[in-house]
Amino acid sequence: MDDVLYIRKMAIENNDFFGSSLPMIASENVMSPIATEMFISDFEHRYAEGKPGERYYQGCMYIDEVERRAMEMGKKLFDCGYINVQVISGTMANLAVFSTFAKPGDVLTTLNTNVGAHISHQRIGAAGIRGLKVVHLPYDLETLNIDVKGSVKLIKEEKPKIVLLGQSLFLFSLPVKELSEAAREVGAEVVYDGAHVLGLIAGKKFQDPLKEGADLLTGSTHKTFPGPQGGIILGNLDEEKAKKTDSAVFPGLVSNHHLHRLAALAVTLAEEMEFGEAYADQIVRNAKAFAQKMNELGFKVLGENLGFTQSHQIAVDVKALGGGTEVAELLERCGIIANKNMLPYDDPKKPKNPSGLRIGVQELTRCGMREKELEYVAELFKEAIIDRRDPEEVKRDVRELRKDFRTVKYCFYESDAYTYRKIV
Repeated sequence: MDDVLYIRKMAIENNDFFGSSLPMIASENVMSPIATEMFISDFEHRYAEGKPGERYYQGCMYIDEVERRAMEMGKKLFDCGYINVQVISGTMANLAVFSTFAKPGDVLTTLNTNVGAHISHQRIGAAGIRGLKVVHLPYDLETLNIDVKGSVKLIKEEKPKIVLLGQSLFLFSLPVKELSEAAREVGAEVVYDGAHVLGLIAGKKFQDPLKEGADLLTGSTHKTFPGPQGGIILGNLDEEKAKKTDSAVFPGLVSNHHLHRLAALAVTLAEEMEFGEAYADQIVRNAKAFAQKMNELGFKVLGENLGFTQSHQIAVDVKALGGGTEVAELLERCGIIANKNMLPYDDPKKPKNPSGLRIGVQELTRCGMREKELEYVAELFKEAIIDRRDPEEVKRDVRELRKDFRTVKYCFYESDAYTYRKIV
Protein backbone atom coordinates (compact mmCIF):
# COMPACT_ATOMS: atom_id res chain seq x y z
CA MET A 1 0.00 0.00 0.00
CA ASP A 2 2.92 2.36 0.64
CA ASP A 3 3.92 2.15 -3.03
CA VAL A 4 0.35 2.90 -4.10
CA LEU A 5 0.18 5.93 -1.83
CA TYR A 6 3.52 7.17 -3.15
CA ILE A 7 2.46 6.84 -6.79
CA ARG A 8 -0.80 8.58 -6.02
CA LYS A 9 1.11 11.36 -4.26
CA MET A 10 3.23 11.82 -7.41
CA ALA A 11 0.07 12.09 -9.53
CA ILE A 12 -1.42 14.71 -7.21
CA GLU A 13 1.80 16.70 -7.16
CA ASN A 14 2.03 16.51 -10.95
CA ASN A 15 -1.47 17.98 -11.23
CA ASP A 16 -0.56 20.74 -8.80
CA PHE A 17 2.69 21.44 -10.62
CA PHE A 18 1.11 21.90 -14.04
CA GLY A 19 -1.88 23.74 -12.64
CA SER A 20 0.36 26.37 -11.09
CA SER A 21 2.95 26.55 -13.90
CA LEU A 22 2.83 27.82 -17.48
CA PRO A 23 2.74 24.66 -19.64
CA MET A 24 4.15 25.71 -23.03
CA ILE A 25 5.34 22.43 -24.52
CA ALA A 26 4.08 22.61 -28.11
CA SER A 27 3.05 18.94 -28.21
CA GLU A 28 0.79 18.94 -25.15
CA ASN A 29 -2.74 20.00 -24.25
CA VAL A 30 -5.54 19.24 -21.79
CA MET A 31 -8.79 17.45 -22.60
CA SER A 32 -12.24 18.71 -21.80
CA PRO A 33 -13.98 17.35 -18.67
CA ILE A 34 -16.38 15.20 -20.70
CA ALA A 35 -13.55 13.72 -22.78
CA THR A 36 -11.62 13.05 -19.57
CA GLU A 37 -14.67 11.29 -18.14
CA MET A 38 -14.37 8.69 -20.92
CA PHE A 39 -11.05 7.56 -19.49
CA ILE A 40 -12.67 6.24 -16.32
CA SER A 41 -15.65 4.68 -18.08
CA ASP A 42 -15.94 0.92 -18.56
CA PHE A 43 -14.66 1.38 -22.12
CA GLU A 44 -11.19 1.44 -20.54
CA HIS A 45 -11.52 -2.26 -19.64
CA ARG A 46 -12.75 -3.64 -22.95
CA TYR A 47 -11.52 -5.00 -26.27
CA ALA A 48 -12.99 -4.45 -29.73
CA GLU A 49 -10.68 -5.97 -32.33
CA GLY A 50 -11.86 -5.40 -35.88
CA LYS A 51 -14.25 -2.89 -37.42
CA PRO A 52 -17.64 -1.79 -36.10
CA GLY A 53 -20.13 -4.59 -36.74
CA GLU A 54 -17.29 -6.99 -37.60
CA ARG A 55 -15.66 -7.56 -34.21
CA TYR A 56 -13.84 -10.63 -32.97
CA TYR A 57 -15.43 -10.24 -29.52
CA GLN A 58 -18.95 -10.01 -28.23
CA GLY A 59 -20.22 -7.09 -26.16
CA CYS A 60 -19.08 -4.40 -28.61
CA MET A 61 -22.45 -2.92 -29.54
CA TYR A 62 -21.87 0.34 -27.66
CA ILE A 63 -18.32 1.01 -28.79
CA ASP A 64 -19.44 0.20 -32.33
CA GLU A 65 -21.81 3.17 -32.15
CA VAL A 66 -19.11 5.40 -30.68
CA GLU A 67 -16.61 4.45 -33.37
CA ARG A 68 -19.13 4.93 -36.18
CA ARG A 69 -20.03 8.36 -34.82
CA ALA A 70 -16.36 9.33 -34.46
CA MET A 71 -15.69 8.37 -38.07
CA GLU A 72 -18.70 10.30 -39.33
CA MET A 73 -17.72 13.44 -37.41
CA GLY A 74 -14.06 13.17 -38.45
CA LYS A 75 -14.92 12.92 -42.13
CA LYS A 76 -17.23 15.89 -41.83
CA LEU A 77 -14.80 18.02 -39.82
CA PHE A 78 -11.90 17.42 -42.22
CA ASP A 79 -14.08 17.16 -45.35
CA CYS A 80 -12.62 13.86 -46.50
CA GLY A 81 -13.79 10.40 -47.51
CA TYR A 82 -11.40 8.17 -45.55
CA ILE A 83 -10.61 8.03 -41.84
CA ASN A 84 -8.95 5.61 -39.44
CA VAL A 85 -9.44 6.34 -35.73
CA GLN A 86 -7.83 3.12 -34.46
CA VAL A 87 -4.17 4.18 -34.52
CA ILE A 88 -3.00 4.88 -31.00
CA SER A 89 -0.30 7.46 -31.77
CA GLY A 90 0.81 9.85 -34.48
CA THR A 91 4.01 7.87 -34.98
CA MET A 92 1.96 4.70 -35.44
CA ALA A 93 -0.18 6.53 -38.00
CA ASN A 94 2.99 7.32 -39.93
CA LEU A 95 4.26 3.74 -39.68
CA ALA A 96 0.93 2.41 -40.93
CA VAL A 97 1.12 4.68 -43.96
CA PHE A 98 4.76 3.77 -44.60
CA SER A 99 3.77 0.10 -44.48
CA THR A 100 0.91 0.65 -46.91
CA PHE A 101 2.64 2.66 -49.60
CA ALA A 102 6.29 1.61 -49.51
CA LYS A 103 8.35 -1.52 -49.05
CA PRO A 104 11.82 -1.87 -47.48
CA GLY A 105 14.44 -0.23 -49.66
CA ASP A 106 12.04 2.30 -51.21
CA VAL A 107 12.84 6.01 -51.02
CA LEU A 108 11.02 8.45 -48.73
CA THR A 109 11.77 12.15 -49.04
CA THR A 110 11.35 14.35 -45.98
CA LEU A 111 13.05 17.16 -44.06
CA ASN A 112 15.88 16.65 -41.58
CA THR A 113 15.39 16.98 -37.83
CA ASN A 114 17.30 20.24 -37.47
CA VAL A 115 14.82 21.97 -39.77
CA GLY A 116 11.84 20.62 -37.90
CA ALA A 117 11.04 17.10 -39.12
CA HIS A 118 9.83 14.58 -36.55
CA ILE A 119 11.99 11.68 -35.47
CA SER A 120 9.45 9.23 -36.93
CA HIS A 121 10.37 10.58 -40.38
CA GLN A 122 14.00 9.53 -39.99
CA ARG A 123 16.19 6.43 -40.30
CA ILE A 124 16.28 6.08 -36.52
CA GLY A 125 12.48 6.30 -36.31
CA ALA A 126 9.47 4.74 -37.98
CA ALA A 127 10.82 5.26 -41.50
CA GLY A 128 13.91 3.27 -40.59
CA ILE A 129 11.84 0.59 -38.86
CA ARG A 130 10.06 0.09 -42.17
CA GLY A 131 13.47 -0.09 -43.88
CA LEU A 132 12.96 2.97 -46.05
CA LYS A 133 15.78 4.94 -47.59
CA VAL A 134 15.37 8.47 -46.22
CA VAL A 135 16.47 11.32 -48.49
CA HIS A 136 16.26 14.83 -47.07
CA LEU A 137 14.53 17.64 -48.90
CA PRO A 138 16.49 20.90 -49.23
CA TYR A 139 15.51 23.76 -46.94
CA ASP A 140 15.54 27.53 -47.41
CA LEU A 141 16.85 29.38 -44.34
CA GLU A 142 15.51 32.69 -45.64
CA THR A 143 11.89 31.54 -45.85
CA LEU A 144 12.17 28.99 -43.02
CA ASN A 145 10.50 26.54 -45.35
CA ILE A 146 11.09 23.83 -47.90
CA ASP A 147 13.17 24.88 -50.91
CA VAL A 148 10.55 24.26 -53.58
CA LYS A 149 12.77 24.35 -56.67
CA GLY A 150 15.41 22.14 -55.11
CA SER A 151 12.82 19.72 -53.73
CA VAL A 152 11.01 19.35 -57.04
CA LYS A 153 14.36 18.53 -58.66
CA LEU A 154 15.17 16.01 -55.90
CA ILE A 155 11.78 14.28 -56.16
CA LYS A 156 12.15 13.86 -59.91
CA GLU A 157 15.66 12.45 -59.49
CA GLU A 158 15.04 10.12 -56.52
CA LYS A 159 11.54 8.98 -57.56
CA PRO A 160 10.38 8.30 -54.00
CA LYS A 161 7.39 6.16 -53.14
CA ILE A 162 6.39 8.66 -50.42
CA VAL A 163 6.86 12.42 -50.25
CA LEU A 164 6.43 13.19 -46.55
CA LEU A 165 5.65 16.75 -45.48
CA GLY A 166 5.20 18.06 -41.96
CA GLN A 167 7.28 19.16 -39.02
CA SER A 168 7.71 19.00 -35.29
CA LEU A 169 8.96 22.58 -35.30
CA PHE A 170 6.10 23.79 -37.48
CA LEU A 171 5.84 27.55 -37.95
CA PHE A 172 4.52 28.04 -41.47
CA SER A 173 2.37 26.40 -44.13
CA LEU A 174 4.24 24.09 -46.50
CA PRO A 175 4.30 24.08 -50.33
CA VAL A 176 1.98 21.10 -50.63
CA LYS A 177 0.55 21.99 -54.05
CA GLU A 178 3.93 22.45 -55.73
CA LEU A 179 5.47 19.27 -54.34
CA SER A 180 2.30 17.25 -54.95
CA GLU A 181 2.54 18.05 -58.64
CA ALA A 182 6.12 16.74 -58.72
CA ALA A 183 5.10 13.67 -56.73
CA ARG A 184 2.36 12.84 -59.22
CA GLU A 185 4.91 12.79 -62.03
CA VAL A 186 6.91 10.02 -60.34
CA GLY A 187 3.95 8.12 -58.89
CA ALA A 188 4.62 9.02 -55.26
CA GLU A 189 2.07 9.29 -52.48
CA VAL A 190 2.05 12.64 -50.66
CA VAL A 191 1.66 12.26 -46.90
CA TYR A 192 1.23 15.32 -44.69
CA ASP A 193 2.11 14.80 -41.03
CA GLY A 194 -0.15 17.34 -39.38
CA ALA A 195 0.41 16.15 -35.81
CA HIS A 196 1.12 19.62 -34.46
CA VAL A 197 -1.32 21.60 -36.55
CA LEU A 198 -4.27 19.19 -36.73
CA GLY A 199 -6.49 21.41 -34.59
CA LEU A 200 -5.56 24.45 -36.67
CA ILE A 201 -6.47 22.56 -39.84
CA ALA A 202 -9.77 21.50 -38.28
CA GLY A 203 -10.38 25.10 -37.20
CA LYS A 204 -9.62 26.45 -40.69
CA LYS A 205 -6.69 28.55 -39.47
CA PHE A 206 -3.94 26.71 -41.34
CA GLN A 207 -3.55 25.27 -44.80
CA ASP A 208 -5.81 22.38 -45.81
CA PRO A 209 -3.29 19.80 -47.09
CA LEU A 210 -5.91 17.43 -48.50
CA LYS A 211 -7.37 20.23 -50.61
CA GLU A 212 -3.89 21.28 -51.75
CA GLY A 213 -2.88 17.86 -53.05
CA ALA A 214 -1.87 15.57 -50.19
CA ASP A 215 -3.19 12.02 -50.43
CA LEU A 216 -3.16 11.44 -46.69
CA LEU A 217 -3.11 13.50 -43.52
CA THR A 218 -1.71 11.80 -40.43
CA GLY A 219 -1.78 13.37 -37.01
CA SER A 220 -1.74 13.30 -33.25
CA THR A 221 -4.99 14.01 -31.43
CA HIS A 222 -3.57 15.80 -28.38
CA LYS A 223 -1.71 18.93 -29.48
CA THR A 224 -3.60 21.78 -31.13
CA PHE A 225 -6.31 19.16 -31.52
CA PRO A 226 -7.17 18.98 -27.80
CA GLY A 227 -8.13 15.35 -27.37
CA PRO A 228 -6.67 12.18 -25.89
CA GLN A 229 -3.16 11.04 -26.66
CA GLY A 230 -3.52 9.06 -29.85
CA GLY A 231 -3.42 9.21 -33.63
CA ILE A 232 -5.58 9.54 -36.72
CA ILE A 233 -5.30 9.00 -40.48
CA LEU A 234 -7.43 11.02 -42.92
CA GLY A 235 -7.58 11.27 -46.68
CA ASN A 236 -9.34 10.60 -49.93
CA LEU A 237 -8.34 7.07 -50.93
CA ASP A 238 -9.78 4.63 -53.40
CA GLU A 239 -11.25 1.42 -52.00
CA GLU A 240 -8.10 -0.66 -52.50
CA LYS A 241 -5.78 1.84 -50.80
CA ALA A 242 -8.27 2.37 -47.97
CA LYS A 243 -8.38 -1.38 -47.30
CA LYS A 244 -4.58 -1.62 -47.33
CA THR A 245 -4.25 1.27 -44.90
CA ASP A 246 -6.88 -0.16 -42.56
CA SER A 247 -5.13 -3.55 -42.68
CA ALA A 248 -1.80 -1.92 -41.85
CA VAL A 249 -3.43 -0.56 -38.70
CA PHE A 250 -5.39 -3.71 -37.79
CA PRO A 251 -4.18 -6.39 -37.65
CA GLY A 252 -0.81 -4.96 -38.69
CA LEU A 253 0.04 -2.62 -35.83
CA VAL A 254 -2.88 -2.48 -33.42
CA SER A 255 -4.78 -5.19 -31.59
CA ASN A 256 -7.21 -3.41 -29.28
CA HIS A 257 -7.33 0.31 -30.01
CA HIS A 258 -7.87 1.67 -26.48
CA LEU A 259 -11.61 2.20 -26.39
CA HIS A 260 -11.59 4.86 -23.66
CA ARG A 261 -9.24 6.84 -25.92
CA LEU A 262 -11.61 6.36 -28.84
CA ALA A 263 -14.58 7.60 -26.81
CA ALA A 264 -12.59 10.64 -25.68
CA LEU A 265 -11.63 11.29 -29.30
CA ALA A 266 -15.29 11.16 -30.33
CA VAL A 267 -16.18 13.72 -27.66
CA THR A 268 -13.33 15.97 -28.83
CA LEU A 269 -14.43 15.72 -32.45
CA ALA A 270 -17.90 16.87 -31.42
CA GLU A 271 -16.43 19.78 -29.45
CA GLU A 272 -14.12 20.74 -32.31
CA MET A 273 -17.11 20.92 -34.65
CA GLU A 274 -18.72 23.38 -32.24
CA PHE A 275 -15.76 25.35 -30.86
CA GLY A 276 -12.77 24.48 -33.06
CA GLU A 277 -12.73 27.55 -35.25
CA ALA A 278 -12.82 29.97 -32.31
CA TYR A 279 -10.16 28.00 -30.47
CA ALA A 280 -7.82 27.80 -33.47
CA ASP A 281 -8.26 31.50 -34.18
CA GLN A 282 -7.31 32.45 -30.63
CA ILE A 283 -4.30 30.10 -30.65
CA VAL A 284 -2.83 31.83 -33.70
CA ARG A 285 -3.62 35.29 -32.33
CA ASN A 286 -1.91 34.42 -29.06
CA ALA A 287 1.15 32.95 -30.77
CA LYS A 288 1.62 36.06 -32.89
CA ALA A 289 1.13 38.40 -29.91
CA PHE A 290 3.60 36.42 -27.80
CA ALA A 291 6.20 36.34 -30.58
CA GLN A 292 5.88 40.07 -31.26
CA LYS A 293 6.28 40.92 -27.59
CA MET A 294 9.26 38.58 -27.19
CA ASN A 295 10.89 40.30 -30.16
CA GLU A 296 10.23 43.76 -28.69
CA LEU A 297 11.76 42.63 -25.38
CA GLY A 298 15.04 41.76 -27.06
CA PHE A 299 14.72 38.06 -27.85
CA LYS A 300 15.88 36.66 -31.18
CA VAL A 301 12.59 35.24 -32.47
CA LEU A 302 12.80 33.39 -35.75
CA GLY A 303 10.76 34.56 -38.72
CA GLU A 304 10.47 38.27 -37.95
CA ASN A 305 10.16 39.20 -41.64
CA LEU A 306 7.56 36.45 -42.07
CA GLY A 307 5.26 37.43 -39.22
CA PHE A 308 7.01 35.04 -36.79
CA THR A 309 4.48 32.21 -37.05
CA GLN A 310 1.26 30.96 -38.61
CA SER A 311 0.76 28.23 -36.01
CA HIS A 312 0.74 27.70 -32.24
CA GLN A 313 4.54 27.61 -32.12
CA ILE A 314 7.25 30.18 -31.63
CA ALA A 315 10.97 29.47 -32.13
CA VAL A 316 13.47 31.55 -30.17
CA ASP A 317 17.26 31.51 -30.52
CA VAL A 318 18.74 31.62 -27.01
CA LYS A 319 22.29 30.57 -27.87
CA ALA A 320 23.70 33.89 -26.65
CA LEU A 321 21.72 33.49 -23.41
CA GLY A 322 23.11 30.10 -22.49
CA GLY A 323 21.67 27.78 -25.11
CA GLY A 324 18.49 25.75 -25.28
CA THR A 325 19.30 23.26 -22.54
CA GLU A 326 20.37 25.80 -19.92
CA VAL A 327 17.51 28.18 -20.65
CA ALA A 328 14.83 25.46 -20.63
CA GLU A 329 16.10 24.26 -17.24
CA LEU A 330 16.12 27.82 -15.90
CA LEU A 331 12.55 28.37 -17.07
CA GLU A 332 11.44 25.18 -15.34
CA ARG A 333 12.76 26.54 -12.05
CA CYS A 334 10.59 29.60 -12.71
CA GLY A 335 7.48 27.51 -13.33
CA ILE A 336 7.58 27.93 -17.12
CA ILE A 337 7.67 24.66 -19.05
CA ALA A 338 9.11 24.81 -22.57
CA ASN A 339 11.56 22.58 -24.41
CA LYS A 340 14.96 23.03 -25.96
CA ASN A 341 14.89 22.59 -29.72
CA MET A 342 17.22 22.51 -32.67
CA LEU A 343 16.96 25.46 -35.04
CA PRO A 344 17.46 25.18 -38.81
CA TYR A 345 21.11 26.20 -38.65
CA ASP A 346 22.02 23.77 -35.83
CA ASP A 347 24.03 20.61 -36.49
CA PRO A 348 21.51 17.73 -36.68
CA LYS A 349 24.16 15.40 -35.24
CA LYS A 350 24.36 17.45 -32.03
CA PRO A 351 20.81 17.70 -30.66
CA LYS A 352 21.57 17.72 -26.93
CA ASN A 353 22.38 21.41 -26.53
CA PRO A 354 20.65 23.21 -29.40
CA SER A 355 20.40 26.94 -29.96
CA GLY A 356 16.70 27.25 -29.49
CA LEU A 357 13.49 26.97 -27.57
CA ARG A 358 10.24 25.73 -29.07
CA ILE A 359 7.27 27.36 -27.34
CA GLY A 360 3.58 26.54 -27.77
CA VAL A 361 0.57 28.56 -26.63
CA GLN A 362 -2.23 26.02 -27.23
CA GLU A 363 -2.66 24.86 -23.61
CA LEU A 364 -2.67 28.34 -22.12
CA THR A 365 -5.17 29.35 -24.82
CA ARG A 366 -7.30 26.32 -23.91
CA CYS A 367 -7.42 27.66 -20.35
CA GLY A 368 -8.66 31.07 -21.40
CA MET A 369 -5.58 33.23 -21.92
CA ARG A 370 -5.71 35.81 -24.67
CA GLU A 371 -3.26 38.27 -26.21
CA LYS A 372 -2.89 40.44 -23.11
CA GLU A 373 -1.94 37.49 -20.91
CA LEU A 374 0.50 36.09 -23.47
CA GLU A 375 2.23 39.48 -23.68
CA TYR A 376 2.64 39.36 -19.90
CA VAL A 377 4.01 35.83 -20.17
CA ALA A 378 6.64 37.20 -22.57
CA GLU A 379 7.64 39.71 -19.89
CA LEU A 380 8.07 36.83 -17.43
CA PHE A 381 10.38 35.16 -19.96
CA LYS A 382 12.48 38.30 -20.08
CA GLU A 383 12.65 38.56 -16.30
CA ALA A 384 13.73 34.93 -16.07
CA ILE A 385 16.17 34.67 -18.98
CA ILE A 386 17.57 38.14 -19.69
CA ASP A 387 17.21 39.91 -16.34
CA ARG A 388 18.02 36.74 -14.36
CA ARG A 389 15.54 37.61 -11.66
CA ASP A 390 15.37 35.15 -8.76
CA PRO A 391 13.51 32.07 -10.12
CA GLU A 392 11.44 31.79 -6.94
CA GLU A 393 10.17 35.34 -7.41
CA VAL A 394 9.25 34.65 -11.03
CA LYS A 395 7.53 31.46 -9.94
CA ARG A 396 5.37 33.39 -7.48
CA ASP A 397 4.18 35.66 -10.30
CA VAL A 398 3.52 32.62 -12.49
CA ARG A 399 1.41 31.01 -9.78
CA GLU A 400 -0.55 34.21 -9.28
CA LEU A 401 -1.28 34.44 -13.01
CA ARG A 402 -2.44 30.81 -13.23
CA LYS A 403 -5.03 31.23 -10.45
CA ASP A 404 -7.46 32.74 -12.94
CA PHE A 405 -6.61 30.43 -15.86
CA ARG A 406 -7.13 26.82 -14.88
CA THR A 407 -10.53 26.18 -16.44
CA VAL A 408 -10.79 24.35 -19.76
CA LYS A 409 -12.55 26.46 -22.39
CA TYR A 410 -13.84 25.76 -25.92
CA CYS A 411 -15.89 22.75 -24.79
CA PHE A 412 -19.44 21.86 -23.74
CA TYR A 413 -18.76 21.73 -20.01
CA GLU A 414 -16.04 23.87 -18.41
CA SER A 415 -14.16 22.93 -15.24
CA ASP A 416 -10.71 23.06 -13.67
CA ALA A 417 -8.29 20.99 -15.72
CA TYR A 418 -5.74 20.35 -12.99
CA THR A 419 -7.74 19.30 -9.92
CA TYR A 420 -6.96 15.71 -8.97
CA ARG A 421 -10.21 13.79 -8.53
CA LYS A 422 -9.69 11.57 -5.51
CA ILE A 423 -11.30 8.14 -5.50
CA VAL A 424 -10.65 7.36 -1.82
